[in-house]
Amino acid sequence: MAARKKADATVPAPPSFEEALEELETIVQSMEEDQLPLEDLVSRYEKGVKLLERCQAVLTSARERLLTISTSTANPLTPDEEASTDASDDDPDDDIRLF
Repeated sequence: MAARKKADATVPAPPSFEEALEELETIVQSMEEDQLPLEDLVSRYEKGVKLLERCQAVLTSARERLLTISTSTANPLTPDEEASTDASDDDPDDDIRLF
């Protein structure tokens, strides 16, 4: 178990969306403005692609979560639940009677 904790501690957490976007902007700016050797350009491009993928993954996840939230609040009952609710409202014998 101790070996697993050591291994987990060496793996860095992925950057937040804001961190990844800021680093990506820095990379793009340096590639546009600086006269860099080809190897450095390729290395920065590769890092930029990874950061872009991270940003896209975070945005996709956020979009899916928002769709789930908006769908569940716009239509709190599933179609099956709505059908059973509508059917029970029409039948007067389904009313609860106290006396």
